[in-house]
Amino acid sequence: MKKLPSFFLWLLLAVSAAAVAAAATESPDRLIERLSTEILDRIRGDSALQAGDRNKLDELVDRTVMPHVDFRRMTALSVGRNWRSATPEQQKQLMDEFRALLIRTYAGALASVADQRVRMRPLRANPHDTDVIVRSEVVQPRGEPIQLDYRMAKAADGWKIYDVNVLGVWLVETYRTQFAQEISAGGIEGLIRSLTEKNRRPAANDKT
Repeated sequence: MKKLPSFFLWLLLAVSAAAVAAAATESPDRLIERLSTEILDRIRGDSALQAGDRNKLDELVDRTVMPHVDFRRMTALSVGRNWRSATPEQQKQLMDEFRALLIRTYAGALASVADQRVRMRPLRANPHDTDVIVRSEVVQPRGEPIQLDYRMAKAADGWKIYDVNVLGVWLVETYRTQFAQEISAGGIEGLIRSLTEKNRRPAANDKT
C-alpha cells in the first residue's frame, strides 16, 4: 500500500507532461478554434454565465484564455519605450494590473454572447514560422461577422497570444496610446495607479 502514493504522483506527472507536450505541438489556429469553441460551449451550458455573472465570467476567462497569453510581452509592447525605464517591481505591478484589465475586458465582451459561433479563416503561415497572425470571425445570427484576429508567438510550452485585433483595431496599439498619455501625465507610477483604479471600479461602470 505504501507504493500507492508514489504511483499516483508518477501518474500525475505523466499526465501533466502529456498535457504540456500536446499544447506545445498544437497549431496556433487549432488552439484558437479550440479555446473559442470551449468558451462558447461553456456559456451555452451554464445559465449563470448566460445571465452575465461577472465572477463566473472572470473565472472562465482566467482559467481558459489567460494561460495562453504572453503577459510580459503584451504589457511591454503596450507600455512601449517606457517599459525599459520601469523597475522590476514596477514591471511586475504593470503586468498584474494589465492582466486584471484584460480579464475584465474579455469577460465584459462575453457577457453579451448568445448564439454566436466562431469561423476560422485560412492560416497564412509557413510550417517553420514562429510568429503568426491567426484570423477568425465571430458569426452572429444577425449582422455582419466580427473580425477577430490574434498575433501569436511560439514558446517552449506552445503558442502564446500577445495581441488581439477586433474590427481592424489592434489592442496593443490602442493601449500604447492610452498608456503613453498616462505616463506623460504621471510617469510609470501614474500609469500603475490608473490601472489599479480601473480594476477596482465596479464592472458595470467599467468603460475601458
